[in-house]
Amino acid sequence: MNTSTIFVELVNEGTECWRPVEAEQLSDSTFRIIGAKPEDEIWKFDCGDVVRCKLRQFHNGPGLVAYMKEP
Repeated sequence: MNTSTIFVELVNEGTECWRPVEAEQLSDSTFRIIGAKPEDEIWKFDCGDVVRCKLRQFHNGPGLVAYMKEP
């Protein structure tokens, strides 16, 4: 299994927040989220979801962010 770190947006935080999570890479731009979600967080996508990712520039460098759930 080829794993990578992707970023999932946290919801209801009052400001834009991203959580680094472990994901299984399925193709160049699709990943299955396999990291565990802390009980006190609400993620835009859940563990087990297959998501499409794109590159985003953060203040400390680029990262892959999940932006769309695959059917």
